[in-house]
Amino acid sequence: MDTILGPLYYAVSWIIVQFHSFYSLMFDKNSGWAWGLSIVSLVVLIRICLIPLFVKQIKATRNMQALQPKMKAIQERYKSDRQRQSEEMMKLYKETGTNPLSSCLPILAQSPFFISLYQVLNHIAQGKTVGVIDQSLLDSARKAHIFGAPLSAKFMDNASKVEHLGATLTDVRVVTVIMIVLMSLSQFYTQRQLMTKNVDLSVKTPFMQQQKMLMYVFPIMFAVFGINFPVGVLVYWLTTNVWTMGQQMYVIRRNPTPGSLAYTQRQERLKAKGKLKEDPAEIAAKEAVEAARAARQQPKRQPKSKRQAAGQAGKTPAGRTRASSGNGAKESEDGKPQQGGGSSRGAKSGQRKGGPQRPKHPSSKK
Repeated sequence: MDTILGPLYYAVSWIIVQFHSFYSLMFDKNSGWAWGLSIVSLVVLIRICLIPLFVKQIKATRNMQALQPKMKAIQERYKSDRQRQSEEMMKLYKETGTNPLSSCLPILAQSPFFISLYQVLNHIAQGKTVGVIDQSLLDSARKAHIFGAPLSAKFMDNASKVEHLGATLTDVRVVTVIMIVLMSLSQFYTQRQLMTKNVDLSVKTPFMQQQKMLMYVFPIMFAVFGINFPVGVLVYWLTTNVWTMGQQMYVIRRNPTPGSLAYTQRQERLKAKGKLKEDPAEIAAKEAVEAARAARQQPKRQPKSKRQAAGQAGKTPAGRTRASSGNGAKESEDGKPQQGGGSSRGAKSGQRKGGPQRPKHPSSKK
């Protein structure tokens, strides 16, 4: 391992020494501030260099989102055959040039630097020179403490070793536990933010399952392996987690994935500010609906006087008969039914206007 990563040991140690020389102008060269800020600056420098990979990661995420409808169709078609479903998914990734593991590129790219920094600090803890760190710089780094814990100390170190570094076991374990907890929480929040805000949850894909798995696996990994990391490595990893969290929050707010919760929230913010430009097709559709609504004829509203006159005309005058419902019979004023067709000609029970009553027919039995 030392042979393969030997050049990186020199690169990492040289970068740390250069930052240490700069911060020694403001702080004591043997202080934790000078060495701690050197490690933080190393993280910032590495992450700036990884921005192109981060952009590639964002593009890969967009491609995965564009494939969601096709993925859903494959899931529906082969929902009873998991093996065939996986084969079709892999075929789709190959045809479109999409790699579902692209989200891990920044982490994989950091791994050599992380291992190199771990080995540099491990050499310092063992009192060995490494890279460009000579004996004088080695003695200075061993004296550096962050909140009472030496940079090269670990949670699992014994009391005699910690005392040899000029600290107490309690200080080392308290500082390392706090850093491990902060590392785990920051990593969990970063992955959870990605899953809940920047992913279209309407379709379940292997990409989503991968992200969900990472949301729980990484915090556990930090908690398990963190107890074997030197304090300086914990500073490095906590800084990179915070950087990732802030970088992702910025991207999700400014350039969210279409169909996600963050995208809906961004659209609402733009609408509230009047900056959202609607799709021309949607605008044309709205105008067509409004035109059809305006062209539709509405019944004219009659004046109140005409409505009252129509209501009076429809009322039955007092002292006259009124029609019963449906059988053509009439009722007189005293409530007895009378015969008549249902037309106005039979209003007075067979009487003719201006003449004597017609005699009843013999067949009539009334």
